[in-house]
Amino acid sequence: MRILVLSDIHANLHALDACMDAAPEFDQVFNLGDIVGYGANPNEVTERARQLGKVFVRGNHDKACTGIDSLDGFNPIAGLAILWTQKAITHENLEFLRELPQGPVSPLEGVACVHGSPRDEDEYVLVASEAYTLLAHADVPLTFFGHTHIQCGFSVDMKKRQGQMLAPRYRSAHEKQQFKLQLKDGVKYLINPGSIGQPRDNDPRAAFAMFDTDENSITFHRVPYDIPGAQEKILAAGLPDRLADRLAEGR
Repeated sequence: MRILVLSDIHANLHALDACMDAAPEFDQVFNLGDIVGYGANPNEVTERARQLGKVFVRGNHDKACTGIDSLDGFNPIAGLAILWTQKAITHENLEFLRELPQGPVSPLEGVACVHGSPRDEDEYVLVASEAYTLLAHADVPLTFFGHTHIQCGFSVDMKKRQGQMLAPRYRSAHEKQQFKLQLKDGVKYLINPGSIGQPRDNDPRAAFAMFDTDENSITFHRVPYDIPGAQEKILAAGLPDRLADRLAEGR
């Protein structure tokens, strides 16, 4: 089975469309949350996400836009985008986002999906020491996570007690590319497919991943998209300029 793993779309329809056009054939979709926030197309992206699949976990922006969480933990620019989204989104889409489950969810045996981390849906897993602690206590060999907007992975060989950070290697940041990771028995993995709508790893291309259960492999993907078009929509909506600028920077 081939599973498309998406995360942090953030209402960026241009990026989502480019990813779906570039994605190989798939059987199922895992969505790791933050469907909305930052971008100018919350309704179109939410509706597309609903059409694509049924495996979801909620993100912190999804929670804030629906009123589950307050804006206390958000910076002013993110807070303004959330307030804008609350006014722009339809009641039907708002109710869908409100009902998204808290991670972890386990759509397959041996696989978990979270937004932040298995112990805290809002935790940022950014450094190896944090990841290795989580992996040591993980109940499953493979966990998909998002939230950081950084395409990467972490692994721990449970027999050798050795950890490793996994960073996809690409030739450039300007064309459609992919990087394949072969999973190994006896190793636990934390895999971040990266952000579709607002990458923060100094690569502005949209990011996603494909999990092939038959091959036991993860293929990371990067896809160029119409960044000027997404920027124009953000500015036309009256959202903060910084949200448009950072798309071209990839950070």
